[in-house]
Amino acid sequence: MSQYRKTADLPDTLPVFPLPGALVFPRWDLPLNIFEPRYLNMFDDAMRGHRLIGMVQSMGGTRERPEIARVGCAGRITSYAETDDGRYLVTLTGICRFAVKQELAVTTPYRQVTPRWDAFAADLYPASEDGLPDRSELILSLRTYAATHGLQADWSAVEDAPMETLVHALAAGCPFPAPEKQALLEAVSLADRARTLIALMAMSAGGGDDGPVQ
Repeated sequence: MSQYRKTADLPDTLPVFPLPGALVFPRWDLPLNIFEPRYLNMFDDAMRGHRLIGMVQSMGGTRERPEIARVGCAGRITSYAETDDGRYLVTLTGICRFAVKQELAVTTPYRQVTPRWDAFAADLYPASEDGLPDRSELILSLRTYAATHGLQADWSAVEDAPMETLVHALAAGCPFPAPEKQALLEAVSLADRARTLIALMAMSAGGGDDGPVQ
C-alpha cells in the first residue's frame, strides 16, 4: 500500500484480533467473517480510523482472553460489506508484521497493543526472491504432502502463481498447528518462509495431521 512508505507511517497503537490458524502476510489477502460483538465494535472503530487490524494467533488461555503470540501482522481493511443478519464480511490486506511491545489497559471490549514495527520494515517493500528454493522443490513437497493426505490442488495455479503468492497461499492454507503457523509468520525472509514451509510439509507427509489445503 503506497501510503505506508516507512514504519513511522504506521500507528503507535493497534487493535488486535486473536485467531488461531489465521495468518495474514504482507501483500496477502485474508477474508474474515466477523460476528462477535467485540470484534464488530473493533472493525467499526478501525473503519473510522486508520483501518488497520493486527492479526495475532491465539496460543492457549481461555476463549474470552487467549494468550497471544508476540509477533503478528497488521492488515488494512480493503473490502467491507455488512450482511442482513449483522455480520461483517471483510478482507484484510497485509501491510507489515509487528512485535507486541506491550498490551494496553483499555476500556474497549477488544484488546489493543503497542506494536514495534522496526524489525519488519522490509515488509513495506516488495519481497526479495534472493535465496528462494526452486519452484520445482516446493511443488514436489506439495505433491508429496497432498498425496499423503489425499488432497486436491489446482496444479496449473501452483505452476503459474508468483512465488510470493504461492508461498503465502500454502503457508496460510495448510492446516499446520499454531506453533508451526507462527514459525512461518516469523520467518525473516520469503526464502526462509519457503524453506520452513517445505520442511513442515515434509514432516507432515511423514505422518502429521490431516486437513484440507484451502
